[in-house]
Amino acid sequence: MSAKIMDGNAFAREVRAEWKIRAMRLTAKGMQPGLAVVIAGDNPASSIYVRNKAKASSDTGIYSEIHEFPASASQDEVIRRIQELNRNPAIHGILVQLPLPPHFDSNTVIASVAVEKDVDGFHLYNIGALVTGNTIFPPCTPQGIMKMLERYDIPIEGQHAVVVGRSNIVGKPMALMLLQKGATVTICTSRTRNLAEHTSRADILVVATGKPRMITAGMVKPGAAVIDVGINRLPDGKLTGDVDFESVKEKAAYITPVPGGVGPMTIAMLLCNTIEAAERAHSGFSSV
Repeated sequence: MSAKIMDGNAFAREVRAEWKIRAMRLTAKGMQPGLAVVIAGDNPASSIYVRNKAKASSDTGIYSEIHEFPASASQDEVIRRIQELNRNPAIHGILVQLPLPPHFDSNTVIASVAVEKDVDGFHLYNIGALVTGNTIFPPCTPQGIMKMLERYDIPIEGQHAVVVGRSNIVGKPMALMLLQKGATVTICTSRTRNLAEHTSRADILVVATGKPRMITAGMVKPGAAVIDVGINRLPDGKLTGDVDFESVKEKAAYITPVPGGVGPMTIAMLLCNTIEAAERAHSGFSSV
């Protein structure tokens, strides 16, 4: 029996429709939620992502700005712009599109974003606060995954969750969020020996490695929920995830497709965080 497909596109539409109502209420009170995206360099994929985010913002009732810098721009120049956006009351969320040019220190740039406007959840405060469960805005991809698990009534408490990948954007925060919900969590890295021994014991398997189709059916526990965060372009131009979808879907109970799984929920969470940031600003809530 094939796995149930976790439709990120459909769920993201539901989430965005719900939050659009909240954005309209704020706008009616004279405070339209505002998102600023800062991008440096000429990465084609980043440019596409930024345009998609701007369109999604507009569709959800969010005012958006794109601040573009050439690859030759200095880090100080970009940080000065971010500091201006920090002071701008019309902007409630600031997103720094990664990757930045090689001469940038990404951590320094992200740290210049005001915590209460860090809607991507990458600021050291928000990442660190995941340890205590008190983050203001968790990173959008793990947050979207947690929402999907909830949407499909997949139990977390007491389950064995395995996260393959240890990035600061997905792997580490994902593990902390699952731990916070009562899962027993294993984190695997590129140096993990006998990877299949770990993944085959997972009730919930989250894969974020950037290696196309590395997780095969023989590495998955029957009845598991498999969350594929990867998006890779093959030589023939087709997109695929880090999971061999066709084989694994015959063994798992739930699986996310690529594309159309985790990606749409990541953008939905960014929009939700921006609207929430505007709500906090409207109520005068002090974040930190």
